[in-house]
Amino acid sequence: LQMLEQQVVGGEQAKNKDLKEKQKRRKKYADERRMQLVAALQQSNEDSGDWVLLNVYDSIQEEVRAKSKLLEKMQKKLRAAETEIKDLQSEFELEKIDYLGTIRRLERDLLLFQQLLDQVQSLVRRDCNYSNLEKIRRESIWDEETGCWKIPEPVIQKTRLP
Repeated sequence: LQMLEQQVVGGEQAKNKDLKEKQKRRKKYADERRMQLVAALQQSNEDSGDWVLLNVYDSIQEEVRAKSKLLEKMQKKLRAAETEIKDLQSEFELEKIDYLGTIRRLERDLLLFQQLLDQVQSLVRRDCNYSNLEKIRRESIWDEETGCWKIPEPVIQKTRLP
């Protein structure tokens, strides 16, 4: 009886190992897919769940109402996202204007200091190492720890004739 049952259950292909393997793979794939869908549903919020789940409606009016509610929700989200984008753009624009103002102010300050250096350089003694500004710039070193320049000490070189 058991032998007949094994032959009848599954039909002619009951002893086909390839078919059994194929069925096992299909079952395993279906189980994995089901687990992925369950995980996706658990991770999604209530709004995205409306898109994933298949809804069954009794009438067309009920379906229209449900989809209208969903449409309103999505429109609210869209409006909120658009206002957020506008806020970010205006904030970015204000920061850009502030940065440009800072750059202009720093350029004016740099020009002032450059003009002051040009005027003062002629007053520095020729035997001082500060009379050559290019040489001072080359010898200056930026210190990362203190955040300032290390400038060589002023030295007066006296020339003595024999």
